[in-house]
Amino acid sequence: MSTKKSGAERTSYTKVSLILDFLRGSKRYFFISIFSALCLTGLDMLSPQIIRTTVDCIIGDNELKLPGVLMKCIENMGGTDYLRGHIWLIGAFILVLALISAVFRYLFMLFNTRGAETLVETMRNRLFSHIQRLPFSWHMENQTGDIIQRCTSDVDMIKNFVSEQLTSVFRIVILIILSLAFMFSMSSRLTLVALASIPIIIGYSAYFYAKISSQFMKCDENEGILSAIAQENLTGVRVVRAFGREKYEKDRFEKQNVYYTDLWVKLCRLLSLFWGAGDLISGLQVMLIVIMGSVFCVRGSMTAGEFIAFISYNAMLTWPVRSLGRMVAEMSKAGVSIERIRYIMNSAAEEDKPDAVTPDMHGDIEFQNVSFSYGDIPVLSDVSFKIPKGTTFGILGSTGSGKSTLMHLMNRLYELPEENGRITIGGTDIADMKGSWVRSNIGMVLQEPFLFSRTIAENIGITRRDMSMSDIRWAASVACVDNAISEFTNGYDTIVGERGVTLSGGQKQRTAIARMLTQRTPIMVFDDSLSAVDPDTDVRIRQALKENLGDATVILISHRVTTLMQAECILVLDKGRISEMGSHDELMKKDGIYRRIYDMQMTLSEKGAEYGT
Repeated sequence: MSTKKSGAERTSYTKVSLILDFLRGSKRYFFISIFSALCLTGLDMLSPQIIRTTVDCIIGDNELKLPGVLMKCIENMGGTDYLRGHIWLIGAFILVLALISAVFRYLFMLFNTRGAETLVETMRNRLFSHIQRLPFSWHMENQTGDIIQRCTSDVDMIKNFVSEQLTSVFRIVILIILSLAFMFSMSSRLTLVALASIPIIIGYSAYFYAKISSQFMKCDENEGILSAIAQENLTGVRVVRAFGREKYEKDRFEKQNVYYTDLWVKLCRLLSLFWGAGDLISGLQVMLIVIMGSVFCVRGSMTAGEFIAFISYNAMLTWPVRSLGRMVAEMSKAGVSIERIRYIMNSAAEEDKPDAVTPDMHGDIEFQNVSFSYGDIPVLSDVSFKIPKGTTFGILGSTGSGKSTLMHLMNRLYELPEENGRITIGGTDIADMKGSWVRSNIGMVLQEPFLFSRTIAENIGITRRDMSMSDIRWAASVACVDNAISEFTNGYDTIVGERGVTLSGGQKQRTAIARMLTQRTPIMVFDDSLSAVDPDTDVRIRQALKENLGDATVILISHRVTTLMQAECILVLDKGRISEMGSHDELMKKDGIYRRIYDMQMTLSEKGAEYGT
């Protein structure tokens, strides 16, 4: 049984409880399919008995012994003599049973398939919903290709196991019990011979189980690696082409593909040995039954009808016993897939505190003694500063200085441990707020914005379903991208392509800025989001933002000093610590990092103008 815990603790699912949880919406379909399978099994058990009775008592001279109701019906028809003269009635009865069996077989397939597809739907919905709520740090630790593989191949593996194997368990058990009961009633000695192969089948199935399971685990994991390589290569195809890395990427993919193929070949060898051994043992068992049964018939210890029926029941017994062996093999593979999906479902989702608040976000932002590390790598060390509400605040620093980490912590993409300081807005710790409230009130534009493969209008208006075209165009105008969009053949109905590949870097950044502006949040963060636009456009965007943002608090993160010059206060980070802080004029008076970066960038700008670049 699963236990759900609050806070950062994990939800604890066992393999069994996870499957039962996934089966909630499809249980009724599987119950009906199992009931149909049991009825089908009962009908299958009748045919050999009908053939036995016909051979021994109708065609032969043995005394007819049937349950009272059936004997009475036959006597009313005229007894065995009548049946001998109208033997076609027995054939017609078998045909009726076959038709009824076909109905139950249809119901089994129909509801089993419905249950399987419902199970898949439930698993995918639950997985997708849970992955959406997993913290940003979890996504950074797990490759996208591997996550996709778990949500597709592993889900299908579980579906196949449940629908093809587990639903057959009940039918197999009934088949074994009834077959053995009828076989013992006809010949206990021959039945013991038939049973002799079962311990052997169980023994080699157990032997192969561990080997198949470990090999399939390797195959599954390496399929995830192969998917990750393909996904990464396809999304970064422009970079691959730009740097002429096609051969390198092709060789890298082929190397992993060859290794993955070899793993499957090894697994197939194991499975071939497994099934080959099963076929050999089953064939020997059937041969032994036929030989000994023939001897018993010649000696008179079995009738011809009993021998025919016994062979039929033995065939029925062989199939479920072999199926149990196959179930062991499939169980080993399904067990690996369940474990891989269980890892996702047991990963702790983001949860707010029980008394989480939704305060006014139009307040001062304060970082108090904030320290943070990615694992063992320190990023921020005892950082403290204050951003007055309604002001423009700049952050400057080299790559890896912790600029973006500050904003990720403020937006709660990463959770700040209590002992590592506090981040407050209007005096309220963001850890005490609802995560959705924090993010809905802090708009962020990243240096590498993600655009969906939809129209430009849909990408800009994605923050609200009821967004009007006038609101979309207002945001695009403030972001200085409206004119560029209007020049496209389809305007705002232009499909931007996967990850926005049809737009230039500057157009993507400005489209992302427009998308954030539609939220009209009280806090807006621009994380190096003007790096791909030219200086003139940079100035126009900052001027438009200043005129249209009202009392919003604006945080600008940039490597470009000119982007930050107009900010009321500028923070300079160096190796995770505050190096300098003040206005542009104040920082220019110091001979610090800010002044050196300014002088260097101005010198480069002048040289660029001199050479016409």
